[in-house]
Amino acid sequence: MSLLTVSDIRKNFGKTEVLKGIDFSLEKGKVLSIIGSSGSGKTTLLRCLNFLEVPDSGTIAINDKVIFDASKNKKSRESEIRSNRLHFGLVFQSFNLFPQYNVLDNITLAPLMRLKEQKLTVEEKKHAVEQITSNAYELLEKVGLTEKAKSYPCELSGGQQQRVAIARALALSPDVLCFDEPTSALDPELTGEVLRVIKELKSTDCTMIVVTHEMEFAKNISDHVIFMANGIIEEEGTPEELFDNPKSPLTQAFLRKSDELF
Repeated sequence: MSLLTVSDIRKNFGKTEVLKGIDFSLEKGKVLSIIGSSGSGKTTLLRCLNFLEVPDSGTIAINDKVIFDASKNKKSRESEIRSNRLHFGLVFQSFNLFPQYNVLDNITLAPLMRLKEQKLTVEEKKHAVEQITSNAYELLEKVGLTEKAKSYPCELSGGQQQRVAIARALALSPDVLCFDEPTSALDPELTGEVLRVIKELKSTDCTMIVVTHEMEFAKNISDHVIFMANGIIEEEGTPEELFDNPKSPLTQAFLRKSDELF
């Protein structure tokens, strides 16, 4: 059974049709990579999945439960979005850490804000805060930054900041962890450390969608790969099928160009 099912997602910006009917599914614990040229719709698709953009049509379902249906009235959709956004975590290409907070506070901020919405006794709240803090340290250990808990973003390298951003996205235990070009803002020597963390997450049964320009990484880590072009899924398949034996001329041209660049 699929953990995530996306059906007929479409998105326009004015008269520009960016997504023209996207359909795919993703099983729990699997990694989906999305590749394609700039302007193909990759990031817009990711933003629609995280409800940073609202699709104009289509549905999104988690464990066969529809959490977004564009055919519903706007008020009903907004209610769904607020209650279901937590199914997805998103790691941005530009880190987006809060500069005024240290690493530990960046990771615990969202869980603590969520905690305020719950009706708990003083003792229950104290225990919950301890659990959130303990979980944050476990996540920092997972990304190899335990010693940086009290450091501020300005004291970290780009690679370290991105690893903190990954820990922050994991703090709310999302069903699907999404990455939007996680290494594009990094120098080449820092890219490896972030890719290693993502690769290690794969071994923990973490379900991930990765928009990336790192073709070798996508080939090695993915269970399934989607190539997008002009707002549609031009071709998809296993890494072996898509990278070693692409059928579409557009896919073939894209991969040739990627080989020339990298």
